[in-house]
This record gives sequence, structure tokens and C-alpha cells, in this order.
Amino acid sequence: MTSRKGNRRGTAGRTARILLAVLAAMALVIAGCGTDEDDGTVTMARANWDSGYMQAAIYAQLIGELGYEVSDPADNTRDPNGFYPALASGQFDLWVNGWFPLHDIYLEGERVTGQSVDLPIEPVGFQVRSGALQGYMIDKATADARGITSMSQLADASVARIFDQDGDGLADLIGCNDGWGCQNVIDSHIGELGWGPNVEQISGDYNSLVAGVRDRVASGEPVLFYAWTPNWTYQVLTPGTDVVWLESPALDDEEASTEVQGLRGCASDPCNLGWAVSSIRAVGNEDFLDDNSDIRRLLEVVSIPLSDIAAQNAAMAGADLGYSEAQIKADAADWIEANRDTVDRWLATARG
Repeated sequence: MTSRKGNRRGTAGRTARILLAVLAAMALVIAGCGTDEDDGTVTMARANWDSGYMQAAIYAQLIGELGYEVSDPADNTRDPNGFYPALASGQFDLWVNGWFPLHDIYLEGERVTGQSVDLPIEPVGFQVRSGALQGYMIDKATADARGITSMSQLADASVARIFDQDGDGLADLIGCNDGWGCQNVIDSHIGELGWGPNVEQISGDYNSLVAGVRDRVASGEPVLFYAWTPNWTYQVLTPGTDVVWLESPALDDEEASTEVQGLRGCASDPCNLGWAVSSIRAVGNEDFLDDNSDIRRLLEVVSIPLSDIAAQNAAMAGADLGYSEAQIKADAADWIEANRDTVDRWLATARG
């Protein structure tokens, strides 16, 4: 497990990393490593968070039912910083793990390449529409004992120190992997919101870090962490019982709604999480989508209930000996067969 602190220099570093990824991806294409969109093959990638693995497998199998040969998304697991530049350059055709508006930054040529150009990237359809949540949580025992309901209370250094695990006086916020969009947003929150000067983000492997969160909750120790749904953490750390959501102000330039009605485990209703309520979407290379209109039509109509995603995520989290790629593909196949009537309508729409 690795960790990283100090997040106030995130913007410059992020831009440099993305630009390097763009150049590397373009070099691969020039060298002949891009996909051939005329040979009936599709090169899919997937995100490096396991809560999206089954969905990637579902889409891959559905595209296969249209008659395409689809690469295994597991062979092309990427973080957003690596995926979007490679998608723009044609190294990949699509993935189905786009989070918007969180990933809007990757659609902007100025932010990705440093040039005012339109990137050939297109979000398509809504796997989950306006149902994906993100925010900050703490253990319920500390929330109840200290009366903490909002991140704004961490503007008081004495409150922030409750969550200091390494003795430097700052609250340790268990955050996101390097290269994830949420890591960038947390960096921005720390840099711009009133509670930020008393908080540092701890980055590393999210699943390993949250295993530590579970241990602290079980032992009654204070802990502050980033969470999202759908994700397995929501199944093993029950909001309102084990942990609670904290409200937070949003960034001044946040345009999307950050309020959630009836959120279990939040002291207020509606609950202002400070994070835009997101949609999970497929994202494709525009040239590929133009050349394969049946795949575009399929991506436009596929949707997967949050409850189904959460149930599969919980199964992965509860597997004592780990969860294999074969099991993930089997889960996808089982989901398709359980929803065969709907899937067949999608495929008929795709075929036109």
C-alpha cells in the first residue's frame, strides 16, 4: 500500500501528466498500435476501480452479440489520465466507465493537450443517470460524540485534529488513487474550500486504504474518508449505522446539483454533499462511433440499475479468496440472461 500527501500542487502536475499521456498515446498510434475500425474488432478499456468491472463485461458481451470481436476490457485497465488521451488518439475505441460531470475535464482540449482543439471523444447513453453519488464520510461514533455533521467544522483545527493519524496536526482524508478524477477534485476542495487548510489527502490503492477504514470503524477510532456509490464500501460500512455522510460547501464554479434528497446517514435533508450528482456513461472515439452506428445505438439505450451493480459489488467484497475475472464475466453473463427480454430489445434497436 502506498500513500501520498500534499495536494496543493495538483493542477500543474495533473496537466503535465495528461499531456505526457496524450503524446505517448499518439506515438503508439503512429507506430501502428491503433485499432483498425474496419475489421470488425472493438478494443475496449475499463477503469481501474472494480465497482465498474461487471458493467464493462456486460457491454463487451453485448457488443459481441452484435457480431463484433471484442477485446477483453480486463487487458486494458486504465485510470482516466491514461484512458482519455489514448481514446482521443484512437488507441482505444471506448469504455463504459465515464463519470460526468467529474470527467468533463477530459473532454476539454485546452486542459488535456494545452491547445484549443475539439477532442474526438463522445459520451454516449446513460448506464446510470444522475444516481452516482460522491462525498465525505466519517465513523458514526465520532459524529455522535463530537456533533460533527459537516466538513465545514474541520475549519476548526481542533476538530480536524480528531482525524489526524500521523501526528502532523492535519486531518488525514483517505482519498483516491493517483490518476482518478476524484483525486483532482479533492485537491481542488483542499485548495479552495474553508476546511482545506486543516486537511491532507492520503492517496494510494483505494481498496487497501478503505480496508484500513473498516478496521478503524470496527475499533471505534475516528476516520475521515471519501466514498462513492455504487461501490462495495456502501455495503460493508452502512450509512447511518457504521458511518455518516458529511455535508460540504461546493466549489464556486460547480454548476451541477450537489444536493441529494433522502440520503440515509446524512444529518440534513436535502443533503448538500459538495459533489455533483453524477451519471455513469459510455465514452467512445467519435470516428469509431461514426463507423459503427449499431454500437452507438446500443450504447445509447443500455442502462444498468444501481441496485444490481451494488449487489455484485457486495459479492466481490465478501469473497474470502478474492474475485476472479472469470467470475466477473460470469456475473455479466448471468445479468444478461436475467434481463434477456430487455437486452433483446436493445440489440434490435442497435441493429436498426
